[in-house]
Amino acid sequence: MFLILGVIFIWGFNFVVIKIGLVGMPPLFFAALRFLFAALPAIFFVRRPSIGIGILAAWSLTQFALQFALLFGGMSLGMPAGLASLVIIQLQTVFTILLAMLILSERPRWLQIAGALVATSGMVLVALNIDSSSTLIGFALVVAAALAWACANILAKHMPAHDGLGLAVWGSLIATAPLILLSLVFEGPDRVVAAIQSMGWRAWLAVMFQAYPNTLFGFAVWSTLTRRYTSASVAPWALLVPVVAIVSSVLVLGESLDTWKIWAAMLVLGGLALNQYSARRMPSTGSAPDAK
Repeated sequence: MFLILGVIFIWGFNFVVIKIGLVGMPPLFFAALRFLFAALPAIFFVRRPSIGIGILAAWSLTQFALQFALLFGGMSLGMPAGLASLVIIQLQTVFTILLAMLILSERPRWLQIAGALVATSGMVLVALNIDSSSTLIGFALVVAAALAWACANILAKHMPAHDGLGLAVWGSLIATAPLILLSLVFEGPDRVVAAIQSMGWRAWLAVMFQAYPNTLFGFAVWSTLTRRYTSASVAPWALLVPVVAIVSSVLVLGESLDTWKIWAAMLVLGGLALNQYSARRMPSTGSAPDAK
């Protein structure tokens, strides 16, 4: 519980950090720097997890490279920090439960399904209140990022026992190369060089926060818990991240706290409450999570 809450606070505030980092930095290059520093110098001290290179690469490309290329791109096109967190968190939960049903044959209880539907209604409320075409494209990219995260959650269930920190470090190393390549192709070498030359202390702090507490600690803990417990039990806890993100974006970035945003957040919390109530009512045998 304490580990999950710690990750929630870091990931929630991280959406504010992303917005700060995107000022003057192209999104793909920003994502590449994040994972470059998450891998270095830790790669020289942390052993590669004892899992196949194929599934490690697939997890890294979905959880890190693809998810954050899409998320950073969406936020650079105008998606506010608070709304981006609301969309990606609630949709990754819904996508994870659906994929677990289709691929892993997990059978969530009806209250868990109801919770996912309640949370999804919050996403619909967000979509109905988007007021510009560029932000609508950004919204679509964040939705795609949520699907990439859900795919990574399913891949984590197929991994044998592993060191979560090692997974985060080596996954970051694998994600760095395709992100650099995408940045050079779509953003161009001139823009990358200009971004490096103009980076100030705020930009470097944003990169360091992204790399260390957010990636190495956050994803190491999250991947371990996702592997150890059922997807339907772990994934919905991330629904608390938007609460931290919305409050942080209002206090730090001065984003508006409209009434519809409050209602959307309440729907997310309602979905979490239904899911956790259902998880507590699961029998102690059969499909109960292994607590060893």
